[in-house]
Parts: sequence; C-alpha cells; structure tokens
Amino acid sequence: MSTKNLKFNSKTIHGGQEPDKAYGSVMPPIYQTSTYAQTTPGGHKGYEYSRSANPTRTALENSLASIENGNYGLAFASGLSAIDAVIKLLSPGDEVVSTNDLYGGSYRLFKQVFEKYGIKFHFIGMQEVDVIEAHINEKTKLLWVETPTNPMMNVIDIPAAADLAKKHNLLLAVDNTFATPYLQRPLDLGADIVMHSATKYLGGHSDVVVGALVVKDKELADQLYFLQNASGAVCGPMDSFLTLRGIKTLHVRMQRHCENGKAIAEYLVKHPKIEKVYWPGFESHPNHDIAKAQMDNFGGMISFIPKGSSFEDAVKIVENLKVFTLAESLGGVESLAGHPASMTHASIPKEEREKSGVVDSLIRLSVGIEDVDDLISDLDQAIG
Repeated sequence: MSTKNLKFNSKTIHGGQEPDKAYGSVMPPIYQTSTYAQTTPGGHKGYEYSRSANPTRTALENSLASIENGNYGLAFASGLSAIDAVIKLLSPGDEVVSTNDLYGGSYRLFKQVFEKYGIKFHFIGMQEVDVIEAHINEKTKLLWVETPTNPMMNVIDIPAAADLAKKHNLLLAVDNTFATPYLQRPLDLGADIVMHSATKYLGGHSDVVVGALVVKDKELADQLYFLQNASGAVCGPMDSFLTLRGIKTLHVRMQRHCENGKAIAEYLVKHPKIEKVYWPGFESHPNHDIAKAQMDNFGGMISFIPKGSSFEDAVKIVENLKVFTLAESLGGVESLAGHPASMTHASIPKEEREKSGVVDSLIRLSVGIEDVDDLISDLDQAIG
C-alpha cells in the first residue's frame, strides 16, 4: 500500500510502514543483532552489519521521511549526533549563520568542537531576513535555524530563509524539535534538511535518546548516509522501536500539548506576579503572523519571567512544583519545568545568554498532557 498520499494523522501510524515480511507482524520486530548471515561474500538480503543498516532502524527512518514529507530519513544516537553529521558536510574555512537563541548543546558543539577545526559560526537574531543576509559572505555554506527557538520562543521565517539560501547557494537546515511535523513541515517550506531531537516529542515518553535528519535530495542523503555509517553514531534497534511507537501517537499527543499550552500561556500572562511570557500564539508576540502562516498551531513550550525575580527566586519556583517535574529535556507526556541558565543553556557563557534574553530568572515549561486544571493549580502554588 502506498502511504504517500495519506493525511498526517494517518501517516504517523502507517507512513512508510508495511507488515513484517517474515510473519506479518504489524509492528516492526526488534532486530537485536549486530550482523547478518551471507550466502556468499557480499551476498545478503540488504543488511550486513547494523551500524550500516538495521531493519528496525529502517522502519523508523521510513516513518521519519513520511511524516516530514521527505524522501530520506536517517536515525542517529541523539539529536546532537544528527547535528554533528550536518556540520561534517562542511570544510575548514566554511562559515555558518545560526540563531543566537538556540539549544545550549548545539552552541557547545558549534563553538567548542567544530570551531577548532576551522569552521566559523555567526550567532545572530534571525527574526529579520535583512539581518541574516548581512552576515552571509562568500565563505557561508549553511544557515542553521531553530524555530520556535529554545528557550525564547522566537519565530524565524522559514520560506524567507529558504529564499536566501537559494539566492546564495547555501544549505538551509531547520531544527524542528519544538514544533514537530504535526505543526510545521520545513521541507515543504523550502528547507534542505530537517533535524529532530527525536528524544523529545517524536518519542514522547521520556524513555529514549534518538536524533533524526530528513531530506528530499538524493545526493545530499547519500552524503549524510556516508557520514552516518563512517562516524557510527546510529541508534540501536530498541531505541528505534520505541521512537517508532512514540510517533504512532504523535498527532493525538500534540493536540493535547497545544490545548494545554494555550491554557497555561493565557493563565501566566494574566498572573500578577509574572512579568513576561514567551509563547508564539500571542498576537503580541514578535513574528506571530509568521508563526500563524507556517505553523498549524503554537505548541506546548512556554518560557516566562516572574516579576522582580532573581536566580534564587526562579530556582525556588521550579523546586516548589509538584505536578511539573524539574528535569532536563522536553516533549514527554509529563509536564517538565527547567531553569535554562543553570540547566539546558549552562554551557553558553552568561554574557552571551543574556544577549538573547536567557536571563537568570527565566523559567521554561514543557507542558504535558495531564489535566490542565492540575497544572494550573501546581503553578499557582509554586509561584505563590
């Protein structure tokens, strides 16, 4: 059965999938093997060693390609290993333009690992196309976009960035972790590469660490497959199975994440003790119109700053939460709260963090799928 023409909710369940050919298993079996029997040297059934390919991982990669409307999916051991493969497409002397408000692990990989190999990174506010273009020169090879950004929830115009990339013969990569393909499909908007920390919403249950890339172009896919195999940062069959299982409920989970996120954002913006709330669904949010145009809804990620608060005040609030769990990560069924300055973005120097708005009093919420009244009550008692 061809699954290309299915609508999104059906693609999460059936996209790129077929019953197992051996026994008709509806879910792909967990092929927990490192190697495969050959009838003659080089004579095999498509698999020879599980670093290069594994049937369970293939099933996940087919699903990833389907839900992002791509042609080729690649599954990695983590989101950072997926990013690592993209940057390895570059050479010493090349330059990258990236948002100045991005996941701390991405910043650390760019600055502390790849800069010493001669790749230069420009971290800028990418909300205005003119600002992006002003930082492009003859050495620029890649635009790296997060939208919405982590943790300031800034929105970047993907079609405009795609036009710039084509104009200057650059690659455009979009980290789609926060939005997921349920809300936003960057390849349809002109991106060359979509990246996910599939650990988050795609897996959805805080029980796996996986990364993903999806592309349409075969030549680009072949380059990335080579790097994936040569560098070896692949996800195992159990992780592939768990992520694929998570994707099958992505659409129903994201619907509730969006509903709860909207309710929490509206509660916070009216709270007398909250100074600022960052959520792209507000009409007052910068680039709200762009978010409305390129996203189908606004997601369950929210950041906020309590009034007159300090580092210690923010820490006290997150420590007092009972239903929200104080933890790294995001995108699981359970609601999580984090303090970016000391957790997810601690690897970014304080001066650089604060330039993009990641101040010591900022709190980030990943709103889960619990009863929203319980979540609001928990915030109410923690904020005081």
